[in-house]
Amino acid sequence: MVQRQWMRRQLVWAVLALLIGLPGCGYNRMVDLQEQVQAAWAQVENQLQRRADLIPNLVNVVKGYAAHERELFQHIADARAALLEATSVDETIEASRGLEAALQPLFVMVENYPQLKADATFAKLMDEVAGTENRIAVERMRYNQAVAAYNAYVQRIPATYTAKIFGFEAEKPYFRAVEDAHRVPQIEFKQ
Repeated sequence: MVQRQWMRRQLVWAVLALLIGLPGCGYNRMVDLQEQVQAAWAQVENQLQRRADLIPNLVNVVKGYAAHERELFQHIADARAALLEATSVDETIEASRGLEAALQPLFVMVENYPQLKADATFAKLMDEVAGTENRIAVERMRYNQAVAAYNAYVQRIPATYTAKIFGFEAEKPYFRAVEDAHRVPQIEFKQ
């Protein structure tokens, strides 16, 4: 009888220790950080969608001035479609890079058409695109900050064990610039 009471006390102490230690395991913090990463990514997607929505209008205005640039317009349309069809974070990041690369020749082409630069509709759309690009940059930064907080937390002890036990990703992907981002693009127009 004394031994049973002793075992019960030990069991109660073990359960209490587990309950007291559980909040320290970091599960709730990981859930919060994961939600922050997902919320930040949703904002990146919102801005990428805004850009994708503006592109057809911009291209249509430019088409009127530069009808012979069909290949460029097709490349932009394909890149936009790839962005809209992306289903994962990695696919979206890659598709966004593709759309950025496809848009660079369009912006350079404007220099060849002074009357296009003077067009009010084009100017308004360019302002919208520039504002959207700034928003995308801000949301990428916020996403990367959320990813940094998450990645740092799940790699610390004891959170790393909790992450493995509960199936949290060991690391979320950053939204990084393309490797060639520091190089000036070479663009040729066929006339």
